[in-house]
Amino acid sequence: MLSEINICIIVPFYNEENNFHIEEYEKIISEYSDVLICFVDDGSTDQTKNIINKFLINKSEKIILLSHDGNKGKAEAVRTGITYCNTEYNHQYIAFLDADLSTSIDECLGLREYLQHEVEFCFSSRIHYFNSKIQIKKHRYFIGRLLRPIISKVLNLNIYDTQCGCKLFTKELSIKLFKDQFISKWLFDIELFARAIKIYGKYNIVNKMCEVPVKEWIDGNNTNVKPSYFFRLWYDLYKIRKKYIDNKPS
Repeated sequence: MLSEINICIIVPFYNEENNFHIEEYEKIISEYSDVLICFVDDGSTDQTKNIINKFLINKSEKIILLSHDGNKGKAEAVRTGITYCNTEYNHQYIAFLDADLSTSIDECLGLREYLQHEVEFCFSSRIHYFNSKIQIKKHRYFIGRLLRPIISKVLNLNIYDTQCGCKLFTKELSIKLFKDQFISKWLFDIELFARAIKIYGKYNIVNKMCEVPVKEWIDGNNTNVKPSYFFRLWYDLYKIRKKYIDNKPS
């Protein structure tokens, strides 16, 4: 029944057959009766889609698979899944998660407890703290360190980690955030924060969202972002700031 679904989890993927932990999804489906997982194939050319189709045979009521004809980027894959679920299901929360489960599904589901009172947007963060297990490749760590103050300046908001890949929203907020296409295929996480700031205002946004350190984050073996994008991302950051931050209503 649609009323039994409390949370929809969107999992976009592109050529993840060697990095896809089907047993983890099976575990969640068997343990949680209120979870729907929506996979979105972003034009894969490997066997990932076939792996999921085999999984669907006996669990089609809790697993759905959507497909793009070609590769449109993670931003549009996530938007496709969220738009579909918000139209077809009666849920309270909706999230998206990386297919390699660098952040576990259990941690994603745990974010629900933080969506209380005014909070409508919760996101995981790779903050190192006592007893946490964060495994991140050196080049990604240093790029993150370089970008963090720049992103904070673009958004005019102090956020430690915008790119962790696990974010949870109330259904109502997600409808607003994912209504339109994103400027950037890969920096859409930053654009989400910019859209949220535009909706709630600079001073009220701190009451509407919550950053939660992950207990464990394991860097996947695959990335679909080309190294050359490092040069393109500066232009994407400029466009995001120009559209959402500098373009204030008169």
